[in-house]
Amino acid sequence: MNRIIQKEQLSEQVYRMRLEAPLIAKERKAGQFIILQVDDDYGERIPLTIMDADPDAGTLDIIFQVVGGTTMKLRDKEVGDSIAHLLGPLGQPTHIVKHENGPVVCVAGGIGAAPLHPIARALKAAGNEVIVIIGARNKDLIILEERFRSFCDEVIICTDDGSAGEKALVTEPLKKLCEAEIPPAEVVAIGPPIMMKFCAETTRPYKVHTVASLNTIMIDGTGMCGGCRVSVNGETKFACVDGPEFDAHAIDFDNLMLRLGSYREQEEEHRCRIGRH
Repeated sequence: MNRIIQKEQLSEQVYRMRLEAPLIAKERKAGQFIILQVDDDYGERIPLTIMDADPDAGTLDIIFQVVGGTTMKLRDKEVGDSIAHLLGPLGQPTHIVKHENGPVVCVAGGIGAAPLHPIARALKAAGNEVIVIIGARNKDLIILEERFRSFCDEVIICTDDGSAGEKALVTEPLKKLCEAEIPPAEVVAIGPPIMMKFCAETTRPYKVHTVASLNTIMIDGTGMCGGCRVSVNGETKFACVDGPEFDAHAIDFDNLMLRLGSYREQEEEHRCRIGRH
């Protein structure tokens, strides 16, 4: 169970894996995620988005970025190996509707393209015009571009250094779309918290409904530990059970970023030890 069927490196530190998980593949919906434990003897549990799933084959695809010990262990697994534990599908599915008054704009920052993929595809399947904006530091860090182009009405690429698409932040084409004759009916933003914050501030003056999917600190995925709490409209919510998607105009992004930095010192120390003898 949970055997690795395929493994692919998408960029320097980003990998895609296809896993055997028939029960999860059958039940998952766009916007949901899993919690994964790589080995029985390595206890950290991490949340990962379900990028794609095939209920007939009983498989699901995950995409992850190598940033710490657990993702390093996951990277070192090969086809034929197994993942010790998968829990899911977790979280509330994306609310998918057909909008009659404008396109849906989906904005991805870096690895955020992975969780955005099933949402954009579900929105397109519901009959929406879907425009995707993908942002990254450079062309080598852009993932899933061709997949998005295969079903979206338009794909806009932005890079910090101009090595692909526009030399711009994702908020620049987003602002232009908000100022168009027919503005977006909805915006979905997934990526670094600072990017989602500025997407929300970009759409706020135009009163465009904006949703952000939050990748908070999580432990159990059931709301019991409280590690994933976020402030939404001044109320405490738990991303693993109430989210991961919330009204981006109501999220306290400053508090979210402060909480996400709780273990930055340990993460930096971990990286500093790489290569030491």
